[in-house]
Amino acid sequence: MAKKPILLRVYSGVLGFAGPLLAWALLNWRRRKGKEMLTRIGERRGRPSRDRPEGLLVWVHAASVGEFVSVLPLVEALVDRGFHVLLTTGTISSARLAAVRLPPEALHQFVPLDVPRYARRFYDHWQPDLVIFTESELWPNLFAEAETRNIPLVIANARMSQRSYDRWAQLGSTIGYVLKNIDLCLAQTETDGRRLAALGAVRVETAGNLKFDVPPPPAPTDVLTRLQDAIFGRPVFLAASTHTGEDELVIRVHARLKQQTRNLLTIIVPRHPDRAHEVLDAAEEMGLDVSLRSYIGDPDWNNDIFVADTIGELGLFYRVADVAFVGGSLVEHGGQNPIEPAKLGVPILHGPHVSNFAEIYKELDAAQGSLEITDNETFAIAVSGLIADPATRDMMRKSAFGVLERNGGALETTLAAIEPYLMQMSLTKR
Repeated sequence: MAKKPILLRVYSGVLGFAGPLLAWALLNWRRRKGKEMLTRIGERRGRPSRDRPEGLLVWVHAASVGEFVSVLPLVEALVDRGFHVLLTTGTISSARLAAVRLPPEALHQFVPLDVPRYARRFYDHWQPDLVIFTESELWPNLFAEAETRNIPLVIANARMSQRSYDRWAQLGSTIGYVLKNIDLCLAQTETDGRRLAALGAVRVETAGNLKFDVPPPPAPTDVLTRLQDAIFGRPVFLAASTHTGEDELVIRVHARLKQQTRNLLTIIVPRHPDRAHEVLDAAEEMGLDVSLRSYIGDPDWNNDIFVADTIGELGLFYRVADVAFVGGSLVEHGGQNPIEPAKLGVPILHGPHVSNFAEIYKELDAAQGSLEITDNETFAIAVSGLIADPATRDMMRKSAFGVLERNGGALETTLAAIEPYLMQMSLTKR
C-alpha cells in the first residue's frame, strides 16, 4: 500500500487531535448564521437521532438540494429493491426537502463532519453495507473509514470541473490517495471521467448525468391553480436560484422593461431564502412594488417584484413563467441546474459562469434551447424579446426537449453499474 501523503497525515492528525474543538467553533458559527438545526446538531458529530433499521442498508450522501433532487430516483429505486437507505445531506434546506420527498423506507441524517472520531461513531451505528457519495463530495476521513471496514465506496454522478481539477492537481499525490479509496467512479461525462482518472481514480466509467432522469419538480394542483388565478393575463419573468449580485441585475431589468411590457411580473427565487429581505430592500430602493411569498402568499396585482422565500416550490414558479433566468451564472458560482426548467418547457437564460453544468449548457446553447446573456443590456433585450415572441419561446422549448431526450438513461446505467455490489450485499447477508 502506498505511503499516506504528508498533507493527509497532517489533515487527519490535526482533526484527530483538535477536531472536536474546531468542530465546536465551526458548528456554533454556522448555527448563529442559521445554517444548522440546533435540535439535530449532534448528527454533525456522528451522533444518530434515529435507530438503524434491521437488514441491508445503503448510505447515500448528497451535499445539498440540487444533489438531493438528482439522487432521489436512485434512492427510490434502491428502496423498491428492498434495501434500507440512509440519505445524508449537509444543509437545512435539503433536510426540509427530504422530510417531504423521501420515501418512508428511507431515513435522513445530517452528514458528520470529516473528523476521524465522528466518522468512526457514524459507521459504528449505521454499519452501511454500501456507501454511495454523489458529484464532487470528497472527504478523506469518511472515505478512509469505509476502506478500513472493507465497505464498497461508489461515487455516483461524479463531476470534476476544470477549476476543481486545477485546484486538486496542485496537491499532487494527496488527491490520488483519497481517490484510490473509491471502488467505482461513475462520471457524468467523458471529460469528468478523464479528469478524475488523471487525478488518480482507478476504476472510472461514464454513466451520464442523473439530473436528466429526474422527474420535473412537483407543484400541488390546488396551489398552482391559485397562483395562476392570481397572475392571470400577466407576462411572468422568473429569476430562479439567484445569488448575491444577481438580484440587483434582475430588478434593474424589470425596472427597464416595466413601461414597455404591460403588467410585467418578475418572480425572484433566491437560492438561499434567508436572503429574501435583501432582495426586498433592493427592489424598494428602486421604487418598485414588492412582496414576499411568506407574507402574502400569492402575488398582488400591483406587485412588480414577488420574492419567493420558500423551499421546494420552483416547480410551481417554472410552470407559470414565460421565460426563466437560471441563477448562479452571472456571478462566479458555476451555475444552477437548467434541466428542471427545460423539462417544464420554460425558455432558459443564463450567464457565462456555468462550469457546474458546462456540458449541459454547451449542448442547450448549441441547440438554441437556452441563451447566454452577459450584462444588463443583453439581459433586458433577451427577456423583452422572448416575452414578446411566442414562436421563439416555442422553438427554444422544443430544442431543449430534444437535448433532454438525447441525454437520458443515466439512472438505468448507474443501477446496472452498482448491481454487482447489491448482489454481493444480498449474498453476504444470507
